Amino acid sequence: MGMISEFKDFLSRGNVIDLAVGVVIGAAFGKIVTSLVEQVVMPPIGLMLGRVDFSNLKWVLSPEDPATTAVEEVAIQYGAFINTLIQFAIVAFVIFLMVKAINKLRRENAAEPEAPPAPTATEALLAEIRDELKARPRV
Repeated sequence: MGMISEFKDFLSRGNVIDLAVGVVIGAAFGKIVTSLVEQVVMPPIGLMLGRVDFSNLKWVLSPEDPATTAVEEVAIQYGAFINTLIQFAIVAFVIFLMVKAINKLRRENAAEPEAPPAPTATEALLAEIRDELKARPRV
């Protein structure tokens, strides 16, 4: 029973839950970036370069034999690699912007001085007594 309770404690910690949420969001973000690159960014780039579809660019090392299905094409698919590089650049840029925004918020919060704590009742009473004594004429 000790190991099960330790495992429950491990899972209930905030760090593990935060990590799980980060992984799920990261996977979803990866799909968004893949869609952005393949369906939004690359078509205009391919059009500017003469209607080139980057995902189909490849260097064929050994062509497929049409007579038999036993010999498959062997190719270096550099177009898919270019798509992946662009995806990486977009993800890196978005992460850079997020880190930059977080750092800006941290600097703004650090720059704002904290208001001094309100005086306690005793301190307020002592300040009042001090002010009274200063206001009295000296003999």
